[in-house]
Amino acid sequence: MRRAHIRRTLRPATARVLALLLAMLFVCLLLSAAASAADPPGASIVSNTTETVNPAAAGSSTTAGGSFTTLVLNATTQTPRWKAYVGNATGSFTLRNAANYTIYDWGSAYTGGEVYASRDASPDWTSIQCANSSGIAAEESTLNMSATTADSISMTFNQSVHRAFYVGTTPITHSDCPAIATYINSTAQAADENASFQEVLLQDTGQDLVFASLIDQDTQGFNNQPYDFQMIVPEDEYSSTPHTYYFWLELS
Repeated sequence: MRRAHIRRTLRPATARVLALLLAMLFVCLLLSAAASAADPPGASIVSNTTETVNPAAAGSSTTAGGSFTTLVLNATTQTPRWKAYVGNATGSFTLRNAANYTIYDWGSAYTGGEVYASRDASPDWTSIQCANSSGIAAEESTLNMSATTADSISMTFNQSVHRAFYVGTTPITHSDCPAIATYINSTAQAADENASFQEVLLQDTGQDLVFASLIDQDTQGFNNQPYDFQMIVPEDEYSSTPHTYYFWLELS
């Protein structure tokens, strides 16, 4: 009788504990789904064409023996510390479940967005923020880059003029992060929040840098060709193996 009574008194408590655990699990799943929905989706690379400049031919001088010649030499050196990505973005707005079944698709009705690039395959998007001097210094150290060189990360992203945008659900305030605007027709743009092809430097709390290129659809680019985005990312000039960058595309 006593054992039966104990079982009867324990069952309601057990049920309450089970209900509480299920409720907590449900909340965790909701939070996980919300966090996943806020992360920028990874971008598939449809086309990949890589090129570099050919070195200029050597100049020459023919002078007579016994003469003394003063030369003024000029050369444009291709930096080994940066590489560029330009191109176009395609995609669509859709509503899908976790198994990728679509209930509705709005097609390619986007007007803007961002292309993200990072050496980290999985940045913590929930902690994304403007890059700071510590994060930049850490990346320069990793890539064997001196902060005092003219084309270091800190010397390149030495302004903070850009328009406001969102990374998932995280707002990035205008002119708050290190930023540049890449060239149009081989010509530098003035620092302006309305400049085309802005690139903004972000990081997560782990100091993983994320380069954000703000999309400008079908805009005249560095070589007079129409592009949706242009961006430059740093590289280790002394490494025998180039670093891999991962890309995400967020349409708006």
